[in-house]
Amino acid sequence: MPRIPDAVELTQTLVRMDTINPPGNEAPAARYLGRLLEEAGLQVSYPRLAENRTGLIAVVPGSTSKLPLVFTGHLDTVPVGDAPWDFPPHGGQISNGRLWGRGASDMKSGVAAMAVTALHLAAEPQGQGGVVFVFTTGEETGCEGALQMQASGALPRAAGALVVAEPTGNLPFLGHKGALWLECTARGKSAHGSMPDLGVNAIFKAARAATSLEHFFALAPAHPQLGKPTVNVGTFIGGTKINMVPDSARFQVDLRSVPGMAHAPLLEQIEGHMGPDIEVTCLVDLPAVLTPAADAWIIRVFDVLERIQGHRPKPEYVNYFTDASVLTSALKKPPTLIMGPGEPSQAHKTNEYCDVEKIVKSVVFYRAIAEEWLASS
Repeated sequence: MPRIPDAVELTQTLVRMDTINPPGNEAPAARYLGRLLEEAGLQVSYPRLAENRTGLIAVVPGSTSKLPLVFTGHLDTVPVGDAPWDFPPHGGQISNGRLWGRGASDMKSGVAAMAVTALHLAAEPQGQGGVVFVFTTGEETGCEGALQMQASGALPRAAGALVVAEPTGNLPFLGHKGALWLECTARGKSAHGSMPDLGVNAIFKAARAATSLEHFFALAPAHPQLGKPTVNVGTFIGGTKINMVPDSARFQVDLRSVPGMAHAPLLEQIEGHMGPDIEVTCLVDLPAVLTPAADAWIIRVFDVLERIQGHRPKPEYVNYFTDASVLTSALKKPPTLIMGPGEPSQAHKTNEYCDVEKIVKSVVFYRAIAEEWLASS
């Protein structure tokens, strides 16, 4: 049996791999983890999204009649950004008890902790079958890797429970908002800028439509756990020259929905609100995720966490989306726990870091959750 690496060291190794998306280039990270897991006896496959963009699915050896517990995390990161960093963004440097670098919190620390958990489970004398690890590509640009895995049939047919390693500071999150991303286009008629009456200004059309969305959810009721849905116009592009009437303009909208809010009727409402002058294209459609705190498995997980920590945690909820939007549905809606060592406040930030102690602790949590699952088989 190969030596099981330290989760902190493995996080450093992953942070030092540039998997910025776009373009992604997750394949080296997937292959590196895959070799570790395959050498330990796990059954490994590499679902392919595109060139140099492979994910990883690893099955712990052993047999069980129970649906598997699935652990998941994504391998890609967002860009470094233009602001200077205090530490090299792909250096994986440790200073003041923190591991610094792009992806340290979101979410290579969680992926590393899950991989180490897989190695520990595989080291059990008889193996600990019934646990699957799914590491995806393309999460940061709309869960593309998870969608590809679903479409290709690479995923297990169903799961008994799902753990997502997104950054939560090792707190248990039971749900998140959905995301509906739209591109909205206005068409006009070009003319000379000195004779605007001879044209139709597409920017004016688009601007009116975009500003009309500012208070779209003002009267929407708040969800008990996740609050109100939100809307943000994130980009606006139009025109080619200052002295031309623009014949096209477009803007992109980020809608965050709450559980129980179906996206198809929401899209129809948005289209009706902005009117016939605006063409709407859906870019990302990811539903909200919510597991009741009274779910039997969630109660058992909280029992495990209370036993380890000495106090019972409270369920938390978050606004960002995760691969659970795809995987929970693809795996036949198992109870879903979002929990990882990274800090939610550090995701996508300059000088991103993760507390080293939380990386170590997350392995303890993941192993205990897996062992409870297997013991209850």
